[in-house]
Formats: sequence, structure tokens, C-alpha cells
Amino acid sequence: MNSRAKNSVISDWWWGIDKWLLAAFLTLLVGGLVLSFAASPPVAERIGLEPFHFVKRHAAFLVPSAVVMFGCSLLTPKQVRRVSLAGLGLALVLMVAALFFGTEIKGARRWVDFGPLDIQPSEFMKPFFVVICAWLFSEKARRPEIPGNLFALILLLVVVALLVAQPDLGQTILTTAVWGALFFMAGMPWLWIVVLGAFGVAGISGAYFVFPHVASRINRFWTGEGDTYQTDTAREAIMHGGWLGQGPGEGTVKRMLPDSHTDFAFAVLAEEYGIIACIILASIFAFIVLRGLSVALEQRDVSTRLSICGLVFLFGLQSIINMAVNLQLMPAKGMTLPFISYGGSSMLAVAMAAGFVLALTRKRPENRSYTDHLVQRTAVLHGV
Repeated sequence: MNSRAKNSVISDWWWGIDKWLLAAFLTLLVGGLVLSFAASPPVAERIGLEPFHFVKRHAAFLVPSAVVMFGCSLLTPKQVRRVSLAGLGLALVLMVAALFFGTEIKGARRWVDFGPLDIQPSEFMKPFFVVICAWLFSEKARRPEIPGNLFALILLLVVVALLVAQPDLGQTILTTAVWGALFFMAGMPWLWIVVLGAFGVAGISGAYFVFPHVASRINRFWTGEGDTYQTDTAREAIMHGGWLGQGPGEGTVKRMLPDSHTDFAFAVLAEEYGIIACIILASIFAFIVLRGLSVALEQRDVSTRLSICGLVFLFGLQSIINMAVNLQLMPAKGMTLPFISYGGSSMLAVAMAAGFVLALTRKRPENRSYTDHLVQRTAVLHGV
């Protein structure tokens, strides 16, 4: 058993870590592996691979993801910002490289080939982007002479330009929404809200007319006409599962679902384990967001507070988008469910973001809330 008296790195980590958040992240990590046994084999057999091909690859990324999450959780807030700055620069360079030398899949260039591995730089960009923008907004609040808001806006435009060039409209919307939430929490003026809201509407409208696949997805969502096979099959799988599901390995509709191991893993969960299991999963995602926001309010450092809020908002919004697509509440986006869907880049990037959250929410003397600080100060003044 670890003791506080030992004062080692591991014991300090254990006593300072938010164990509720740690338990929630580990539950999702293990749950994704369990669900891969149900969601992946039909896809592998359909494309001529060994049945457990994707299960083995998912398991292969499980340990590295856990290591990345643990390693990132050991960092101090200052180290998180430094790692994010270096990581963001590297991710942006790789996103540019993907446009010229990347692997093209379904008309998009989002991946960079490193031998046996295909890396999607945009997945890693997101947590780095959130931390750096949070720092820029906090610097503007701390020292008004620094144009932090302007730098954050320029960084957003660079990231959006690279994402649109791939093209990846789903990640563009997600990244922009998180940036807007950070700006709002940092004290966005009402004029900025109106202007940026107008630009957002104009951007989505422009995407509808410029990108045929975007127009096609939106039209299929509103009219129900055209190729709606995947979303219709996902809905059928959810309805077939009922409240308690068909049982592990007993799902049949999932065998007809092309992306059951990635975008529609939630539908597989519903068919085999039932709607109640889906509610539990959604509750875990909601708990992470609410717990993160609650702990963020206790932080005295503005940059740390905004970083935690931005990271859990990124985590929660991506989860909502994936589940909404499965439930036909949104047009298809091609976005993974954090820790649950198959995908090495997504899994490692989410683990990194989770590690950052754990690192920033660790209990440290400098992280005491204003209330704790005042209580301690009062006690000292009264000689307690």
C-alpha cells in the first residue's frame, strides 16, 4: 500500500489523482475492448480477414493507450502546456504532410503512413489545440496587453483550413465548437458572439454548396431519401436489442452494418447488451464531463481551469455526436466514440487527452480553490 510519507512520484500521483475520473476512463478503456469482440469480427470476415483481426489490433493499442494516459497524468500543468505546444507544432506539420503524401481513403487525405502504422494527425491535434488555446485566452485575461484572443483566432483559422483541405468537416465543426466554448468561458464579448455565430452559419452553409458529400448527407438526413443503409441498419440494430439486448455474440443485424466496429459501435452495444447498457455508457460520458467541470471550478489558475473545461467538453461533444448519428438525430459524421470505437490514432489521442485531464485535476497545494485558500488564511491569522 502506498504511503504519503514515502513522498515518491507514484505515491504523490496516487494520493493526488482524481480517482473517480481515473475509474471512469479505465472503465471505458476496458469496455471498448469487450465491445470489440462483438463489433469487429463481422467486419473482418466481410472483407476477407481473420475474424479477430480488429480485436487483436484493438487489444494491441490498449496497453500503449493506458501507458500514454498514465504518463500524461504524471505531468505538471506547466509540462502539459509545454508538451501541447511541441505536440501541436508537430501535428500541424503532419497534417500538411498528409495533404501531399498521405494515404487517400474514401476521397480524404487524413492519414500519414509510417510503415505498418497509419497515423491520423488531426486526432492528436485536438487535445494539444485545446490546451494551447486555453493558455492563450488565460494570458489575455491575465495581461490585457497580450493579444491572446487574436493568436487563438489565428490558430483556429490555420487548423480549420487544414481540416477543410483534407476534407474533414466533422472534425472542423467539433474543433470550432470547442474553441467557441473556451472563448465563451474566457469572457467572450457579445459582439464576438454575434460575429462568430454568423461566420459559423456561413461556414456550414458554404460547406453544403461546396462539398457534394456534405450536401448528400444533409439531404439524406432531412428527406430520408437516397442511400441511408448504414443509419437505417444502425437504427434496426438498436430496436432489435430492446431494453436488455440479445446477449453477447447473439446480434444478427450488426453483421450487415459496414462500420460496426468504428462509427456504429454504439448500435452494436444496443443490439447485444440493450438500451440499458447504452444508458449506462452515456452516463459514464456525462459523469466525466460533469466531474471535470466541477473540479475545474476549484482551480485557481485560469489556464488550468479552461484547459480542463475544454478537454472534457471535447470528450463529451465527440461522444454526443457519435451517439446522435447512431440514433439518427444528426447527419452521418464519421466520428469515433472515445475509447469504444476501433481506431489506433483515436484511441491514443483520447488517452492523451484523458491523461491531461487527470494531470490538471490532480490535487496540489497551488491548485487549492479560492475558498480553501481563504479558510487557510483565516486559520493562520487566528493562530489556529
